[in-house]
Amino acid sequence: MTYVVTDNCVNCKYMDCVDVCPVDCFHEGKNFLVIDPSVCIDCGVCEPECPASAIYKDSDLPDEFVAYLDINKKLSSSWPLIKYKKDELPEAHKWDGIPNKRSYIEA
Repeated sequence: MTYVVTDNCVNCKYMDCVDVCPVDCFHEGKNFLVIDPSVCIDCGVCEPECPASAIYKDSDLPDEFVAYLDINKKLSSSWPLIKYKKDELPEAHKWDGIPNKRSYIEA
């Protein structure tokens, strides 16, 4: 089991989840965060901390976000680990809630 960062994180990148993660499983791209499924201990503390409600337990993942399982796995192996919260992206509030943002993910 693992938690998965999904669509609503794209172009928002709130990092409240990073601050509470006890095992440092988050990795950072230019406009998106991912969780390394091989490091995640399924503790669940990140999910309620996400202001964008972009984190799901893999078993609770809505059908439209299933592709994010592979996206998190793939990108976590190449993106740098992030251990501390930074500021969200400057226009996060404008992007929060906009659907279908997968095509905007930047490596």
